[in-house]
Parts: sequence; structure tokens; C-alpha cells
Amino acid sequence: MITADFSKAPAIGAAVPDFTLPATDGREVTLSALPGPVLVFFTCNHCPYVVGWEGRVQQLALSYAGQVHFVGINANDASRYLDDSFARMKERAQKGLPYLYLHDADQDVSRAWGAQVTPEFYLLDGDHHLAYHGRVDASHQNPAAAGDPTLHQALAAVVAGQIPRPRETEVQGCSIKWKL
Repeated sequence: MITADFSKAPAIGAAVPDFTLPATDGREVTLSALPGPVLVFFTCNHCPYVVGWEGRVQQLALSYAGQVHFVGINANDASRYLDDSFARMKERAQKGLPYLYLHDADQDVSRAWGAQVTPEFYLLDGDHHLAYHGRVDASHQNPAAAGDPTLHQALAAVVAGQIPRPRETEVQGCSIKWKL
């Protein structure tokens, strides 16, 4: 388990770096072309933290459909972690993901955003300034014990035009698998 160092992430309230990445549905997605709030999260196919929170992330994506764009980005080195190859990402997406799933093959976006773990969440307000950075909730292992709807509260605040509280929470997960 890794705990992220937020000093590498964009500052709360700051604009975030734009990007264009390929999606599993065959499109190229440009962040600045997505209107309104956007939840960008760094994820992958195999991390037990991602797997543990996946159902809650999908439920949030369905709950906020039409209000917030959900964009998952996989930056793991697929040459060392075959489960995270673009082909395997496409297989996973075909099983039904309610969000865009993008591939950061050269890892430039992940580095520019200071992402360090999977999953790591960056909620952008309607002007694409960082409104929240952190986790889904306090427990990736037990949804019933989570009792901490942190990301849900942040999403609700941004949709209502308010400032989320808290604005940052500790994230835990698997380290992004950087290319050697």
C-alpha cells in the first residue's frame, strides 16, 4: 500500500493540465472539450484497491450521469503488467463501464497531474479547476463499513456550485507502475 504525496498534484483551486488520450471506445478524448464538472481518476485493471472501490465508483458514475463526466485513466506499464494493456482495458470496458476509460501509455498525463496511486481522484469544477483530490471513502474492503461518503459529498457540492468539504483526503492504493 502506498500513501500519495499531494505536493506533486495540482493545487486545490488551480487549473489542471489539459490532455488528449485514446479511449477504449475508439475515440480520442480531450479534457478541455468536456463541458462542466469532470471527475478524473487514475485507475487500472488489477489493483485490489481499485477492485474494492469499483462498484462504488460505478454507482457514483450512474448517479451523476449527465451532471459530471467520469474519466478513468490507466497509466500502468503494460509491458510489465499485462492485465493493464490497452487490449485488456478494452475487454474490461466491454463488460460495461459507465465512464470513459483512457490509456496514458506514455505516462505524461499521470506525471503532469502528480498521480501516484490507483485509485486517485481529482474532481474538477465547471471551470476545470481542482475542487477535490482524494479517495472514494474510508474503506476499499468493506462497502458496508465505509460510512464515509467523501467523494459523493464532494460531487454533490460541485454539482450544486459549492466548495467541497473536505477538499483533500488521504489516498491509499497501489503505486502507479512506472516504466523503467
